[in-house]
Amino acid sequence: MPSTVHRTCPLCEAVCGLTLTLDDAGRVTGVRGDKNDPFSKGFICPKGASLGRLDEDPDRLSAPLVKRDGRFREASWEEAFSAVRAGLDQVKDRRETAVYLGNPNAHTMAGALYVAPLVKALGTRNVFSASTADQMPKHVAAGLMFGHPMAIPVPDLDRTGYLLMLGANPLESNGSLCTAPDFPGRLKTLRRRGGRLVVVDPRRTRTAALADEHVFIRPGTDAYLLFGIVHTLFAEDLVRLRHEVNGLAEVREAAKHFPPDAVAARTGVPAEVVTRLARELAAADRAAVYARIGTCTAEFGTLAQWLVDVLNVLTGNLDRPGGVMFAKPATEPPGRRRPYQVGRWRSRVRGLPEANGELPVATLADEIETPGEGQVRFLLTIAGNPVLSAPNGARLDKALGRLGFMVSVDPYLNETTRHADVILPPPRILQSGHYDFSLLGLAVRNYARYSRPVLPLDGRPSEAEILARLAGIASGLEGDLDAYVIDETLRKATQTPGSGVEGRDVAELRALLDGETGAERRLDMMLRLGPYGEWSGKGELSLRKLLDHPHGLDLGPLQPRLGEVLRTASGLIELAPPHIIEDVERLRAKLEQAPPEMVLIGRRHLRSNNSWMHNVAPLVGGSNTCTLQIHPDDVARLGLNGEAVVRSAKGEVTVVLEPTDTIMPGVVSLPHGWGHADSAQRVAADHAGVSANALTDETAIDAPSGNAVFNGVPVTISPTGVITAH
Repeated sequence: MPSTVHRTCPLCEAVCGLTLTLDDAGRVTGVRGDKNDPFSKGFICPKGASLGRLDEDPDRLSAPLVKRDGRFREASWEEAFSAVRAGLDQVKDRRETAVYLGNPNAHTMAGALYVAPLVKALGTRNVFSASTADQMPKHVAAGLMFGHPMAIPVPDLDRTGYLLMLGANPLESNGSLCTAPDFPGRLKTLRRRGGRLVVVDPRRTRTAALADEHVFIRPGTDAYLLFGIVHTLFAEDLVRLRHEVNGLAEVREAAKHFPPDAVAARTGVPAEVVTRLARELAAADRAAVYARIGTCTAEFGTLAQWLVDVLNVLTGNLDRPGGVMFAKPATEPPGRRRPYQVGRWRSRVRGLPEANGELPVATLADEIETPGEGQVRFLLTIAGNPVLSAPNGARLDKALGRLGFMVSVDPYLNETTRHADVILPPPRILQSGHYDFSLLGLAVRNYARYSRPVLPLDGRPSEAEILARLAGIASGLEGDLDAYVIDETLRKATQTPGSGVEGRDVAELRALLDGETGAERRLDMMLRLGPYGEWSGKGELSLRKLLDHPHGLDLGPLQPRLGEVLRTASGLIELAPPHIIEDVERLRAKLEQAPPEMVLIGRRHLRSNNSWMHNVAPLVGGSNTCTLQIHPDDVARLGLNGEAVVRSAKGEVTVVLEPTDTIMPGVVSLPHGWGHADSAQRVAADHAGVSANALTDETAIDAPSGNAVFNGVPVTISPTGVITAH
């Protein structure tokens, strides 16, 4: 008989609740939004509706692959782990090892709980991830301003009266670094209650079309616009501080160099619009500024992200209802950590600074290719597809072929994992439990939900067990990793004043934990110790409580909590961190620079999430295609027709044109994650497209964070068959 189960969708940052119908063979026959979920309230997008097709994709690997004589063959799990052990035994210096973590790690329990112990076991500082191809500027800005890289304030969407949004398109992305199921509905509700939505973007996106006002801006110039607004607040005495800060004078001095008239010439935003936006923000009763990937993946990404929260502070909208606020996730650990630092070590070849324990993915190829002490020879990738997602992917593709040994934990044989010597596939989505550890720390309403596995593992290891086994191989201590982590966490908690378990016996607490797996017991421990937990003395949350509420638990609206969140050494908001202020001079030096004739930007699709959903037939085709959006005036001016050659300093692609007046003249747009011409994934290969990262430059980065630059890339466009000098 058909059965009905409830679980959280793991496919993007919106954490929507789903109701699944399964037949007696365990196949998904229907997916709809969970109307009883108190956060998502039945909302569903095309990705969530296709969860069953993704879960049952016949191209997903069901057994490990081991490469012998240049060819993959299926192997048993013990054979595969033995091959990993043999490969790692070849490494004489742990500085020769590296780890790459892909985007899907943020959507799995294993990624949240087991990657850190695995990296520690490998003993390497060569950690790279999709974060430096996406949001690292926000982590750096938040870390230096508030003391922790995950202390990211999110717009209080349900109560704000004015939202200024830059470089974000939540009607396509469902939100990012702002967990908000039914983001489109929340924006429509904002307008219905009389609020105002202003979107700044080089494209008139679906989100911009919904807004009260859309402001076109030249790609990569958001920091200039934001500085122009800051300048106006000071010049017109519109600053309204509600919190004690360090660095106000330094911000005022820096802003003097960016008056509206000057930034107008650089951004393409008229000076009167810059001034008006400042006045509207200052006058609004409840206002929020929010910016995302379009501003992060630019030359001045960290400055832009910093200025977003400078504006929220200067207008008095930080940590207040209707402004920007800090979520209070159920698994937030007790106690305080050391204040955030950047640059604790640097990369071997280019000397780029570490951020969040990571080095920029833009220098991964350097570390593999460049001979010398510490040259990377062993690489472990966990999810992701950096050949398509990292800058100058063609160079990285070649570099991976030079490794001594490579291991990939991934469900697919793709453009990156084809270089591996061993591929260890995690189970299907419905065979895995799900809790959103990181995403619920960015939610616009406090909420918790846990989904147990729907289907049995049928003898294969869970992803948690795969990563734990790899940690054991790397450390030489193949014991119970979960037991070790639980005991260490409880030991620290019993020694932390105010934890709720101070002075209690670790063994006694361990015996109280619930759960069928080590991952579930760790989740139970984190929930009990967290701010709503039964051990904290502030609530009664536990794993059992979540299991008794399969639709999730509403934990209430966001509340002011800056005092709990701040972890700076001073105990104040650091409004002018030196590491960021140092980059202002670089911004100032380019204020009067003429823009390139043509620049490239990225593009989000509602039915796509980077490269890993292009193998699901219902999600490709239609609007989800790899085309080059270009303004009709540029088509006529350049004599284009049908398709064109796009060239940059690093490469070229030939791509089908999509003329549209929704994009600024002088700007072209390619979606991210395509380029599957040689893929073993059959649907993806039939809709190959081209990789935008054949054009991006791995030497172009945002200096304070090391983030790759994907927006504002100089390019030339010519008809096919025409050779032009670059």
